Amino acid sequence: MKAAQIVELRKPLRVGEVPDPTPGPHDVIVKVEASGVCRSDWHAWMGDMGWLGIKPELPIIPGHEMGGVVVEVGKEINNFKPGDRVTTPFHESCAHCSYCLSGRSNLCEHVRVHGMVNDGAYAEYIRIPQGDFNLVHLPDEVDAITAAAIGCRYMTGFHGVVKTNIRPGDWLVVNGSGGVGLSAIQVANALGAQVIAVDIDDKKLEMAQKEGAVVTINARKEVVPKAVQEITKGGAHASIDALGIKETIVNSILSLRKGGRHVQIGLTTSSESGVVDIPIDMVTMMELEVVGSLGNPRAEYDGLLRLIARGKLNPKSLVSREISLNDVTDVFNDMSNYQTYGFNIITDFS
Repeated sequence: MKAAQIVELRKPLRVGEVPDPTPGPHDVIVKVEASGVCRSDWHAWMGDMGWLGIKPELPIIPGHEMGGVVVEVGKEINNFKPGDRVTTPFHESCAHCSYCLSGRSNLCEHVRVHGMVNDGAYAEYIRIPQGDFNLVHLPDEVDAITAAAIGCRYMTGFHGVVKTNIRPGDWLVVNGSGGVGLSAIQVANALGAQVIAVDIDDKKLEMAQKEGAVVTINARKEVVPKAVQEITKGGAHASIDALGIKETIVNSILSLRKGGRHVQIGLTTSSESGVVDIPIDMVTMMELEVVGSLGNPRAEYDGLLRLIARGKLNPKSLVSREISLNDVTDVFNDMSNYQTYGFNIITDFS
């Protein structure tokens, strides 16, 4: 099959022929019709996240956002058959630990991420372990490109908004208007929140307005916490950091009102290596909450797909362009300069 591989960190991906995957008894082989290029893939390509224990063995096929069609199943698979249209959460789960059994599969004790531990979806075919648990049937109304769009960034933004506990009319700040941030803005707007979008790129802020942000702040032109405090007359009820750098994390916390909740989605870069100073006395004196949010549990996936199928949410509106395997290195280079807009989706695997 044709695939794109990371063979050396920060170097162009190698596009060429590799062996087709074969299924074990609990595996499913999926023909990939669409695969998203995510900033987490860029982190792997950069060699980030070693402090989290994520060090892909090279060469590896990246990619963990996908939509496709089942072409082969293992002998122990009961819930899927060739021809089924499917997607999968980016966090591959074991199906039997206490977290998987309690509906929190994103926290699986044996979690593996496609394209970082095992070969991913920048390829014509992908093997999905524990297919009966990890695969998700797609409704007729959800096409492969939409499935790829929700595979990581959108479902992560969705789960992050759920974790904010916002109510209609509440103020929510979203720091970073990349893929995750735009997803969170669209979801929060659908839930009736008043969203303030923060970024340093006016084009991304224009996209944020189109997805429902009622106010935008350019962090290079305004002091973010001060601006938020003035707009909301006392601070936001909740704030999300969708980027993962010290500046946005601290701005997010400082933008809150008493009793507010900061939700951390973005993973840090090598500059922070997972450690950031926060205003802890302020957290104490204002009874703020700091909450982490990872992916989206398999148990919540069907609800997300129903909202998309009914037209309540529209991840496809965030797709900026369709690309080929040969374009991925250029996208990674653009990500290094924060010059990507919306979602880039691989649909050409030739």
